[in-house]
Amino acid sequence: MTPIYHLAVLGSPTEEQITDLEEAVGNAVAMFGLRLGEDVSWEIVPETFNPGQQCSSAVVFFGGSGADHASLPSLLRRGVPVIPVVSDLRRVGTDIPVLLQSLNCLSYADGGVKRVTTALLECAGLLPKQRRVFVSYRRDEAKEAALQMFDALSSRHFDVFLDTHSIAPAEDFQTMLWHRLCDSDVLLMLDTADYFNSRWTTAEFGRALAKGISILRVGWPEVMPSSRLATASILELADEDLDETTGRIRNAAIGRICRQLEEVRSKSHAVRMVNLMSNLRIGIESIGGAVLGTGTGRGVRLQLPTDELIVVYPTVGVPTSMTVNAD
Repeated sequence: MTPIYHLAVLGSPTEEQITDLEEAVGNAVAMFGLRLGEDVSWEIVPETFNPGQQCSSAVVFFGGSGADHASLPSLLRRGVPVIPVVSDLRRVGTDIPVLLQSLNCLSYADGGVKRVTTALLECAGLLPKQRRVFVSYRRDEAKEAALQMFDALSSRHFDVFLDTHSIAPAEDFQTMLWHRLCDSDVLLMLDTADYFNSRWTTAEFGRALAKGISILRVGWPEVMPSSRLATASILELADEDLDETTGRIRNAAIGRICRQLEEVRSKSHAVRMVNLMSNLRIGIESIGGAVLGTGTGRGVRLQLPTDELIVVYPTVGVPTSMTVNAD
């Protein structure tokens, strides 16, 4: 089975660090229904590490005497997050390659495996708060199925937006709906017979398309996909996947939907970050600066034409105090 996410450990980790990190990362992704080494590739000091640009990926680099890796220049150029780790921050100059020394380094003595695991998963987009999905459906046709998907995805630690569950009574419904849609990685479209005959679902679909948000179309039996779905990922339901009496989706089909949504979500996360990084690189290089690499928290280290070093945090969606950082 093709991995959905790609993680790697480079540099000079100890056997104990590898064992502890593998256990911590494996336990963390298991909450999402993912298996380390299968759904999430796990490479330990490979000869080369060249993850595809359409899968979310991240690297932790353990420093040490003479520690280096041939893939580092390519990874930094592509914007793949690399998290340098040292035994003590006073050893950055001796244990970390020059290419990585401008990035924010973590001390293994400060937080140990827990801190490194959190940083690695954050860079790969694998923290629960980052796994945002918007469910778009017609209430009169797919209410039961939408509730099922809300429960199934929530149990896999997705942050799921469903109009009947996700907006407090005192909030501006329409404003919050558009904000949550723009913050989402994937629009899960339950494409029933009259989906495009509602101005609300049509508007949600159009807004997602305009904002470059990935779309997973789950098609009901005998519903032909619209020509507007040329760029969407498609999953077709058969008659046996639905309970005609209740309108509920059978469990096996729920599992397929969750798996494909995870794939679409990883690709969406990766592609949107690639586009952000590409635009950032073009802009900074056009004024004589340079992009040095992406590190902890997806902070991008830039060198300005004046040689001043700064960190920026490219953000997808609607910025808030939780997503806007300064350094």
